[in-house]
Amino acid sequence: MTASAADCASLLPADWREGVAGADLPEAAATTGDWIAFADAQTGRLDAANGRTRDAIEIVENCEARERAAIARAKRRGGLLGWIGL
Repeated sequence: MTASAADCASLLPADWREGVAGADLPEAAATTGDWIAFADAQTGRLDAANGRTRDAIEIVENCEARERAAIARAKRRGGLLGWIGL
């Protein structure tokens, strides 16, 4: 029995391909407060990017596990004919 490859990547949101943009740099005459605000915003963007990475890995792992389980069930039932009860 062979199965076509699961398209697990299709489960990821399309806009994730664009990545997470960095925070805007402060102007040349920025104050210390401006730089602190920038660093805080940049850290928030990094948190978002890291969260996407964790989520993407989990989505793909769950998809792959689902496909492995489906193949195992089909093999136990004798393939397609066993699955439909023949």
